[in-house]
Amino acid sequence: MKEKLVIIGNGMAPGRMLEHLFETDPDRYDVVIFNAEPRVNYDRIMLSPVLSGEKAYEEIIIHGDGWYIDHGITLYKGHKVVAIDREARTVTSDHGAVEPYDRLVVATGSVPFIIPVPGAELPGVISYRDLDDVQAMLLAAQSREKAVVIGGGLLGLEAAAGLKARGMEVTVLHVMPTLMERQLDPAAGYLLQKAVEARGIDVVTKANTRRIVGTGRVEGVELDDGRVIPATLVVMAVGIRPNVALAREAGLEVNRGIVTDPWMRTSDPAIMALGECAEVGGNVYGLVAPLYQMARVAAAALAGEEGTGFAHSETPTKLKVTGIDLYSLGDFADGDDREEIVLRDAAAGVYKRLVLKGNRVIGVVLFGETADGAWFSDLQKRGTDVSEMRDSLIFGQAYQGGASADPLAAVAALPDDAEICGCNGVCKSRIVTAITGKGLTSLDDVRAHTKASASCGSCTGLVEQLMSLTLGDGYNPAAVQPVCGCTTLGHADVRRLIRAKKLKTIPAVMQELEWKTSCGCAKCRPALNYYLVCDWPQDYADDYQSRFINERVHANIQKDGTYSVVPRMWGGVTSAAELRAIADVVDMFAIPTVKVTGGQRIDMLGVRKEDLPAVWAELGKAGFVSGHAYAKGLRTVKTCVGSDWCRFGTQDSTGLGIRIEKFMWGSWTPAKVKMAVSGCPRNCAEATCKDVGVICVDSGFEIHFAGAAGLDIKGTEKLGMVKTEDEALEHIVALVQMYREQGHYLERIYKWAKRIGLDEVRRQIMDDADRRRAYFDRFVFSQKFAQVDPWSERVSGKDKHEFKPMANIGFAEAAE
Repeated sequence: MKEKLVIIGNGMAPGRMLEHLFETDPDRYDVVIFNAEPRVNYDRIMLSPVLSGEKAYEEIIIHGDGWYIDHGITLYKGHKVVAIDREARTVTSDHGAVEPYDRLVVATGSVPFIIPVPGAELPGVISYRDLDDVQAMLLAAQSREKAVVIGGGLLGLEAAAGLKARGMEVTVLHVMPTLMERQLDPAAGYLLQKAVEARGIDVVTKANTRRIVGTGRVEGVELDDGRVIPATLVVMAVGIRPNVALAREAGLEVNRGIVTDPWMRTSDPAIMALGECAEVGGNVYGLVAPLYQMARVAAAALAGEEGTGFAHSETPTKLKVTGIDLYSLGDFADGDDREEIVLRDAAAGVYKRLVLKGNRVIGVVLFGETADGAWFSDLQKRGTDVSEMRDSLIFGQAYQGGASADPLAAVAALPDDAEICGCNGVCKSRIVTAITGKGLTSLDDVRAHTKASASCGSCTGLVEQLMSLTLGDGYNPAAVQPVCGCTTLGHADVRRLIRAKKLKTIPAVMQELEWKTSCGCAKCRPALNYYLVCDWPQDYADDYQSRFINERVHANIQKDGTYSVVPRMWGGVTSAAELRAIADVVDMFAIPTVKVTGGQRIDMLGVRKEDLPAVWAELGKAGFVSGHAYAKGLRTVKTCVGSDWCRFGTQDSTGLGIRIEKFMWGSWTPAKVKMAVSGCPRNCAEATCKDVGVICVDSGFEIHFAGAAGLDIKGTEKLGMVKTEDEALEHIVALVQMYREQGHYLERIYKWAKRIGLDEVRRQIMDDADRRRAYFDRFVFSQKFAQVDPWSERVSGKDKHEFKPMANIGFAEAAE
């Protein structure tokens, strides 16, 4: 019989603990989780990018609803545990839920510290700790008014940068002479302040808050010197404290945190504690790397494999503000028993300081150039004697043995257990094993399979060096990363920065992202146009001049300079009237060739360019719209006759295909999208080699994706099974919207899915209902602002299949 494991808290530490536990002993426990927040587990490290707009909440979810279902976990959302009865071994929530336990894990995290000054209780004063705080800040930022952030530490600066990115005027108040004084020395603090101010954020140091001013709500912050800083929003980011109230009431031993032994056991053998609420070896922790170490130790203990307990190690500090490179580790205070090595490059804005004691690194401060942070961290962790490299130490790992030393040799010299990604606790050997064992060839592959560099991204350079070392000539990031020769940025960075900086025109993108050319080129302009269409459907006007000729004239250019015209036939279904209209057009314009395409449409080849407007005008009289045979968008939804006619048909495959096609037609995508719906497993519509395919069965609809039948031949992957047409439509639309938002321009679905991971696609679309619905809603929202094709109004939307207008510019406009 399984034991009962109850967990209080659903943060990153208990989530990682369960991952390890399910890997080693998946059938040992029935798991129950109480989460005070009304949501699933998410990555708190990424709250700052959510605030700034670089990421959406859906992108930082760690475990969606499906993950809990798959592992048989009972998750109480929005249930705050108010009592632990150690004698009865039960916990009780504020909603009256009572659960018994055999083993209990307390992971209540921390609570923000609110300065006890007059006015702190006013509306408009908030802390910065969880997603609710971020949502409150985002709501306040819509006013575009003034914000004051009290606290110049990590969270305070990240909050300030996020609010500034959202359009607010921001002032940071910090009581100490320099920013982040606990992690930086004064020189680095000075450089950090300059970098923050260069982003348009005011910084006031030696600022002691006297009171918060306001009648009914916040109006400003008054300092001890009498100055009043106007504000409609005040963010308290002055520190956190372990949340130990529940444990103290239960009679557990509590000091600063809940006291545990190295195996995370509390004073009650049946109860463990981990995360920010735990105190182990006299220390409490707020950074993620030690919390993940706690998670590994706790999982092993729960599985009966006690092993090595938690061991303290210094954890580096990194600031998650785009464009500010900062790294700090260890002890960098002055002292008679230590020496320092300093490198300054004023022109480049670089400052490096190493603190040595007994020829061993004990402290590191890097600003402006942080690539060697992991190497310095490894030297500090191992207590390496650096006397033989003393003269070149400050220049970094690549310079050991001479200035011409190969940088990859430095990476090769790192031990297998050297930590590469501090956020996710990923070591060198795990990355190398994944690369060689799974055949990974891109940075996105490594991120998907190991999580290395998937959080704050500061270790990206080191991961890329490790890939170069492992793959040799098989990895050439320079060949695949830049969008084109006009920029050094890759597609992912361009998309991220368009959203983060709210860039809504092509000139704005090129200026803010420092394009090397004045107007771009034929490669980057279509990509930028697509990204802006996708990200800002309400604000951005599609720039037809940045589209290829085929898209501008709604026809495919042929090798002799003529064009082929392909009117759309919904699901391959046509009528006598439509066929007569096509025949009339063929005769009227002496079109030399008419061909049935593989996508169940009729292609008229050999149309002269000057005849295209008139051809479309005639076709429009019969209700035809473009079949998008040229489009980076939905081309066709191929269907078989299904249950209406076929004796083997299980569902109305034709009807579903038409419904999908009319709902989604004209939605621009990174590359062409072909779909199919087969009415039975005999698969006459060839759904298993399409970008998205559906196989109808007696019990519902089997959804497939990531197939190919062009230069690459690839069968589809199964996404999942749904019961109804409505569910099939929602899942397919959500899948395509996910691809629209994450795909690189000209990257087919199968390549995109491989890059981010097939399991990740399934997790977001099949397992996470909230995220799936959010994708679906964003697709529908984007369609509201679609520019309607002039012929779409002639098409009746009153049949049984839902109709959506085409997100496309009109032909007359394009032909000008």
